[in-house]
Amino acid sequence: MGDLTGRPAARRRGRPAVEPPEVGAAAQDAEPDPESVARAIVLRRLTGAAQSRAQLADALARRDVPEDVATRVLDRFTEVGLIDDQEYAHMLVRSRHAERGLSRRALAVELRRKGIDDETAAVALEGVDDEDEEHAARDLVRRRLRTTAGLERDVRVRRVYGALARKGYPGGLVSRLVREELAAEGSDDEDAPDDGTL
Repeated sequence: MGDLTGRPAARRRGRPAVEPPEVGAAAQDAEPDPESVARAIVLRRLTGAAQSRAQLADALARRDVPEDVATRVLDRFTEVGLIDDQEYAHMLVRSRHAERGLSRRALAVELRRKGIDDETAAVALEGVDDEDEEHAARDLVRRRLRTTAGLERDVRVRRVYGALARKGYPGGLVSRLVREELAAEGSDDEDAPDDGTL
């Protein structure tokens, strides 16, 4: 049906097309196929960044994708290797430890929050040993002491402890490293705590 100019109503300049269209494939199937919707959601999320299966399942649930459809789609993506929780966990451990200096304890918490099961997380965390953890902690202590060089000693120590506690490092390790680094820079370290307390 057209207007007085003879043009179809949906094609008049400045007017959007009728939703759904009256002709064509979209007119035959106005309701999108849930499996196609689920595949599109998963592909879009994986294009943005790697994600765990649990994160993708949560995203599908938020979009009201039926659970059986979500499971089928996620199983298929897992089969072809586009979802791989073990590889995702390894990648997350490597990047968070290298870039943010997170301890194994903090990494375990983050993996759990991302929906990685404990067994998969344990395997990934084997990539960070005691030496790696101490090296990262020492680097953080040095950097924090450098940035607080003009402050009183007690303030500096508190800030170092706070920074490393937020990254999951145990107090005993932090205490030892603080004492060693203060001694190395020639600061008086007689009152440095040795049990992780201030």
